[in-house]
Amino acid sequence: GARTHNLRGVDVDLPLGKLIVMTGVSGSGKSSLAFDTVFAEGQRRYLESVSVHTRGLLKQLPRPDVDEVSGLPPTVSVDQRVSTAPIRNTLAMTTEIYDYLRLLYARAGTAHCTRCGQAVASQSVDQIPNGLLCLPERTRLMVLAPLVRDRRGAHKEVLASIARNGFVRVRLDGNLLDISQVPELDPARSHSIDAVIDRIIIKEGVAQRLRESVELAVRESDGTCVISIADGDGWSDRLFSTRFHCATCDLSFPTPEPRTFSFSSAWGACPECQGFGVVGIVDDTDDISVFRKSSCSTCRGSRLQPFASAVAFLNRTIHQFTSCSVDQCGALVESWLTELSTNRTANLSQEARLVAAKTLPDILRRLECLRQVGLGYLALDRPTRSLSGGEFQRARLAASLGSGLYGACFVLDEPTSGLHPRDTQKLLQTILQIRDQGATVIVVEHDEEIMRAADFLVDLGPGAGSEGGNLLYAGDLADIHRIPDSPTARCLQGRLRFDATDLKEASRSRLISTGETDRETLSNNKKQVQETLPFSDRVDQTDAHANKRLVVRGAKRNNLRGLTVEFPLHQFVCVTGVSGSGKSSLVMETLFPVIEAYQQSERHGLNALADVECDAIEGIEHISRIVAVDNSAIGRNRRSCIATISGIWNEVRRLFARTRDARAKGYSAQKFSFNSGDGRCAACRGSGVREMRMSFLPDATVPCPDCRGSRFSQAVLEVTFRGLTVADILNLRIDAAREFFSEFASLNAKLSTFHDVGLGYLTLGQPASTFSGGEAQRIRLAVELAEKHSDHTLYVLDEPTSGLHPADIIQLLRLLRKLVAGGHSVVVVEHNVDVMLASDWIIDIGPESGPAGGTLVAAGPPPVIAAAKASMTGRFLGHGNSCR
Repeated sequence: GARTHNLRGVDVDLPLGKLIVMTGVSGSGKSSLAFDTVFAEGQRRYLESVSVHTRGLLKQLPRPDVDEVSGLPPTVSVDQRVSTAPIRNTLAMTTEIYDYLRLLYARAGTAHCTRCGQAVASQSVDQIPNGLLCLPERTRLMVLAPLVRDRRGAHKEVLASIARNGFVRVRLDGNLLDISQVPELDPARSHSIDAVIDRIIIKEGVAQRLRESVELAVRESDGTCVISIADGDGWSDRLFSTRFHCATCDLSFPTPEPRTFSFSSAWGACPECQGFGVVGIVDDTDDISVFRKSSCSTCRGSRLQPFASAVAFLNRTIHQFTSCSVDQCGALVESWLTELSTNRTANLSQEARLVAAKTLPDILRRLECLRQVGLGYLALDRPTRSLSGGEFQRARLAASLGSGLYGACFVLDEPTSGLHPRDTQKLLQTILQIRDQGATVIVVEHDEEIMRAADFLVDLGPGAGSEGGNLLYAGDLADIHRIPDSPTARCLQGRLRFDATDLKEASRSRLISTGETDRETLSNNKKQVQETLPFSDRVDQTDAHANKRLVVRGAKRNNLRGLTVEFPLHQFVCVTGVSGSGKSSLVMETLFPVIEAYQQSERHGLNALADVECDAIEGIEHISRIVAVDNSAIGRNRRSCIATISGIWNEVRRLFARTRDARAKGYSAQKFSFNSGDGRCAACRGSGVREMRMSFLPDATVPCPDCRGSRFSQAVLEVTFRGLTVADILNLRIDAAREFFSEFASLNAKLSTFHDVGLGYLTLGQPASTFSGGEAQRIRLAVELAEKHSDHTLYVLDEPTSGLHPADIIQLLRLLRKLVAGGHSVVVVEHNVDVMLASDWIIDIGPESGPAGGTLVAAGPPPVIAAAKASMTGRFLGHGNSCR
């Protein structure tokens, strides 16, 4: 009885311990079933099993709209929301590798002096007082034993131990107190506690007392002591350690702990950059100022305080290790393990060797998991938020595989997103490993290879929105062909095709066929592609656009190796290559920002060229506009929706303001705005929801109790247009709104554009935060198409097929061809074989990922790439449509 969103009372039995693939066209209800029903109920039940305080919050946490979910194991969501990661997180932290590294370097690392760089030696109890006796006579000092350093808790046991050992004074958070006067500490705050061992004045005959006090302090605090020296009206502290001291520079350092290497806390983070590794600087060039990010001069990009940055394990600091790629780190750890097994680590203590022997295998196992999911090209210090959604999800998947969790239910969202066909098999093996460890894996996916590997297939549809939400099929693949209304069945049977034959038109507007006709003609797509004319013959050379192109020269961004490549204009150009080969570095981080900067001024463009490390981009004068159509989140606030993004709501408000009721009440169009003004609900400020903050889980939202989710005040809801209130209009599906406003040309035209891009199932008021990446991208396309720009525009798209069913991809291709037919240029970064075959020109980057990529492998129309032996992409082009 699942009814979440558009699900229509779905009943389904999902087998435990199996790979379950949920599929269907976009908006059919896959995520509603997998995430909003199965995972949400698992999360709710987990909360129900914890503390009484937490259970009290469950009264506000809505249950999924479902009659019953039985046999549900603990659920783990592995989605693609990179924005949920803490801002300082890196790949190593996301996969828990950094936790093992912190332990390794704290317990087995060699500390070095931050001034001279020499390895620091231990300082004896005799050396500490000898240095203090050189202070001026009558200098007052306190010998302290540091017991707690900036840690949360009430620390009752520590305070009781101080009293039990006979010490009468304590320094608590910098204040000197009698032990009997110490108040009860707030356990939620961080505290520092030092036992006062002795108070001494430097004078003749005090040496023995000072030595005994230092020895006692060192014994109480496990090798360290603090000498607080009177300095005018205040005191200054000097830390001494029996383990780490540089005799040359007379500097002492604290004993390294795992938190010493944490740049996400004040304890270990570089004070200059606060643990980010970069700082913002302003370059003044002539009459403009350019804000840039530069490596922090204090920590040199390590993010850590100087002492932590200088600790090394086998001559490599933690920053030097994490700055390497996953593949390089794996090879290094293997070499370290070999050295340990052959006793070639004489410079390590026995304790260090034992720690290394325990931690290195775990680090290597997690690195291997990252390699398995195709992320070997990424550096471990890569900021998590800079990863694509697909990379982030696969990193979390690798962490799940490394955890060895048994019996859980993992719910994955489009794990093949951003993955080259070559790497899909690696990912599939990882998913199967998780299943074989005893887990149930539910995957929302459209990739044919993943679907064919499923133990159990769940197909929802047949359409989107109100036309979906039905369970079309549940079972193994053997019988799905019996479902005539299933686009998935047509795909798996090879009956979902696009026409790749008509490439000779001067407009290069290829017609995409969604029907099932002419199957024999289309059954050998490879043969069709091989028979198409080469690019130079396909283009009418008298065409004014024939020789116009962009030329990127000497691109060196990230792993690009001085790349020079041509982009034909007024064409549909596809940039391909294995994951991490440099596609996004070329298009999204070089081509787009430079052209966008040149649109402002030549000076901005030159600065952008320097920023992205590119020698030049020629042919920019041929472009009037450049638009990036990506799958990032749409809208600046929680009230953003299709109605506001498209400008439709402005026209709707004006219609309501012209009604008889509105004129009688004196309401202007502003009264019908839920973004501002006094017409919106005062309690939720027009969002329709209230946020429930939870410290242990992501924040939850519930409908506003005042307006019941309508967003408007009761007075505004009394005004109707053709029987509907403004809240009713927001709840209309785009297809229904299109029919409702059929007599209003401007509104109908905009709504028709959204219908044409396959988004007719969305409601006008659906929050932009709930859009999938594919939906966000198609919304941007629809807005562009609705505005009908006549100037030559370069559209840049990054993985536009993300989240799209093969049936939706055909519709997307029709839209892209429509843009080219309108005189514009389209550049897409894509791995989907159908998109490659539908393009006019392919630029293949590689041949491998990371340092082994960044060069031009081949360029030309699809048949040229298919024939290129060095092209990994070409091998898959020969197989034709991905759902063959």
